[in-house]
Amino acid sequence: MASANAEPTSAYLEHRDLLIGIAYRLLGRVADAEDVVQDAWLRWTKVRQDEVENPRAFLVRITSNLALDRLRRIKARRETYVGEWLPEPLLTAPDAAERVELVESISVAMLVVMETLSPLERAVFVLNEAFGISYPELADILGRSQAAIRQIAHRARRHVEERRPRFDRDAATRGLVTERFLAAATSGDVKSLLQVLAPDVTLVADGGGLVRAPLRPVSGVDKVVRFLVAVQARESFPAETFQLITVNGGPGIVVGAPDSVPSILILDVGDGVVQTIYLVSNPNKLTGLHAQPAR
Repeated sequence: MASANAEPTSAYLEHRDLLIGIAYRLLGRVADAEDVVQDAWLRWTKVRQDEVENPRAFLVRITSNLALDRLRRIKARRETYVGEWLPEPLLTAPDAAERVELVESISVAMLVVMETLSPLERAVFVLNEAFGISYPELADILGRSQAAIRQIAHRARRHVEERRPRFDRDAATRGLVTERFLAAATSGDVKSLLQVLAPDVTLVADGGGLVRAPLRPVSGVDKVVRFLVAVQARESFPAETFQLITVNGGPGIVVGAPDSVPSILILDVGDGVVQTIYLVSNPNKLTGLHAQPAR
């Protein structure tokens, strides 16, 4: 005899990747996203399946509202975070065949921009822009009128457009620039570093107060180069401690010396050069380094 939960389990598993994608884009942390989706699953198992016409829409609604509630709670905690707060890096498959909108919406640069939105604005922006959920559906999901949703969407879109980072959509270009940066940084080649970095490049580090990291962004190519050269001179990382990975839909670099806390460097590449360097070294955000890549 088939299990009574066979049908709800099948529907949930079919849409789980979508639900994780929504929750991660809203929360910026893998663990938070997984907790929300687990809670959504528990609620899903308690409803009468024959009364649900569209399991996908139902699961998206549950997940979105659970993530929105959690986002409202954790926004206050982030205000007291030590240093700069960056999203948790998400390993992604190198061959992930996603739309450009999905790749950009999962980039660290875009997640940082979305941190400046209100929780409701972020939910509307993510669900509409990244996943194409219509205004009528959003009104149903979020319990607002269509007119209100349109206003929120317009406000969020304008806010993001004003702050949207320059983004090279060609994956090959981003990969090549990352490789050039890695070669220059590990060799201490200042001239090559200057060529691969934008004049107004910024380095943003997140140590969470747990490891040594700049508490404020380092701005300007001269300051960033001095910082990178000083770190390499101090730590003397051998070449084998650096590994190219695919993270948040683009190339990244893991720095993992045997006797040190690993870090991840993620480069925001635009106009063929590095615009922003994101350095995540908070150990609480690096527990998923060996997880199965998301697609």
